[in-house]
Amino acid sequence: MNWVLVLGVGQPCAPQIDQPGTAASSAVLRPGSTHKTTHQQQLREEAEAACTTMTSKKLVNSVAGCADDALAGLVACNPGLQLLQGHRVALRSDLDTLRGRVALLSGGGSGHEPAHAGFIGKGMLTGVIAGAVFTSPAVGSILAAIRTVAQAGTVGTLLIVKNYTGDRLNFGLAREQARAEGIPVEMVVIGDDSAFTVLKKAGRRGLCGTVLIHKVAGALAEAGAGLAEITERVSEVAKAMGTLGVSLSSCSVPGSRPTFELTASEVELGLGIHGEAGVRRVQMATADKIVALMLDHMTDASNVSQVPVRPGSSVVLMVNNLGGLSFLELGIVADAAVRCLEGHKVKIARALVGTFMSALEMPGVSLTLLLADEPLLELIDADTTAAAWPRVPKVPVTGRMRSRAARVASQRVARVLEQVCTTLLDLEEPLNALDRAAGDGDCGTTHSRAARAIQGWLEQGPPPASPTRLLSSLSVLLLEKMGGSSGALYGLFLTAAAQPLKAKTHLAAWSAAMDAGLDAMQKYGKAAPGDRTMLDSLWVAGQELQAWKHPGADLLPVLTKAVQSATAAAEATKTMEAAAGRASYISSSRLDQPDPGAVAAAAILRAILEAIQALGM
Repeated sequence: MNWVLVLGVGQPCAPQIDQPGTAASSAVLRPGSTHKTTHQQQLREEAEAACTTMTSKKLVNSVAGCADDALAGLVACNPGLQLLQGHRVALRSDLDTLRGRVALLSGGGSGHEPAHAGFIGKGMLTGVIAGAVFTSPAVGSILAAIRTVAQAGTVGTLLIVKNYTGDRLNFGLAREQARAEGIPVEMVVIGDDSAFTVLKKAGRRGLCGTVLIHKVAGALAEAGAGLAEITERVSEVAKAMGTLGVSLSSCSVPGSRPTFELTASEVELGLGIHGEAGVRRVQMATADKIVALMLDHMTDASNVSQVPVRPGSSVVLMVNNLGGLSFLELGIVADAAVRCLEGHKVKIARALVGTFMSALEMPGVSLTLLLADEPLLELIDADTTAAAWPRVPKVPVTGRMRSRAARVASQRVARVLEQVCTTLLDLEEPLNALDRAAGDGDCGTTHSRAARAIQGWLEQGPPPASPTRLLSSLSVLLLEKMGGSSGALYGLFLTAAAQPLKAKTHLAAWSAAMDAGLDAMQKYGKAAPGDRTMLDSLWVAGQELQAWKHPGADLLPVLTKAVQSATAAAEATKTMEAAAGRASYISSSRLDQPDPGAVAAAAILRAILEAIQALGM
């Protein structure tokens, strides 16, 4: 029996080893081997293999075929794409519609998905040529793609190539062979890397900014521009662009170990898209600090690969996930980039956030800045059917309101509550005076305590616009802060009143809410209309609000009548005999003033009416 185990190569880890001298250290014979080893050695090898497998395992069918399988999967799920038989080439399915237009071909090593095949479509690329993972495509496949689009009747082909030696050589050689065959072919080499402060002979590497070139060239080709015009235009655009990446750790090519190692306190700045190390390592810091460092490096005037962004500049911002960053982190980085740029008076004309050009599973991000005027923005905004191009709103990011203190409804609610609070605070001493005849003289104090609690609550943020949430929140607040029987009664009223407003919020629902609140107060408070309590004011108001249940009822006339009736009912309590509450224990001969609870309830309703009238509702 022979066992074959295929493992990836990754990080070693320290296995737990049995101590010498134990029975576990005896020699064993493993299946498929012809020599003996100790149990210690076996455990060490198995632990290292297990650790290695966990750190580098990939969900592939085979290392050799992963690039072909990935491209086949994309084409299988996208009716707009087709494969070129015998080559790792994907093309638009509607090549016949391109007769008389310029074809756009790009590509490079696989492992950068969705680049490059995700950007094939009307308004972007005609096709792509893919190499193995992080490997330049073959000259024969590039040439086959050029010939195919030429046979479809295109008037020329532009090759969009990232600045890497293998890509330049292979695409360049294919271009020369195609031109020798009489096919008009041009090539632009994109180098948007802003990492190197001193320019090396190889020039700037091609990074995620290349996708913006795909978009600009695609829009020009779709508009019918010629080969020379497109070549010249995108060459100029590429000069006004820069990209910088940062990573928390490396990636690993299928079947290989990670390309570099970082400690927990390090991040790699200025790395490429093939797992190669960056220009320097910096200490791990907050997203705000890392983004500020990146943007400062990219726009530093002493940096020969800088993007010449200055205060007042208008830019397209691209926040690109290098493959393994969470959506949570990507959003945080995007927010930091927008705030940092706007803090330097840079106008963000468009913002693209997502995965555009990855480096396998690398947990990192790159930022691209492209100086953009209105004609260039029209090309960025032009329609495309490319699957991986996001739906970018055709409006600037900078200059629009991204947050507000509260929605209009919340602002109106706040105004109403503020009016109620002011009213209750003004009535503190008058209500206390009324209460001294029938109780302990704290009715005004209790209501002012509720008013101050509501004011403090409003200072913390806008109140809920939803009526149900508003009444429920106020109920909790008053039960906790107001105290006394009044706090309990208002809490009961508001809790019950919130329920009918869950499904509907029209006037009839508000009348039903009043009914529900009054029912709860009677059920638990044991009071009834005529018992000389706050219920007297609320009850007559509720009767008037029944008019809201009839079609065509208006808000203000009905509410005005309800407030008038509540005020009259409160005044009428001075001639009633108390049958509920603390006043029921007092001789009726001493009760010659209105009930303070009824006066307070009527005052609250009047304050609501006055606030609504002031708001013009």
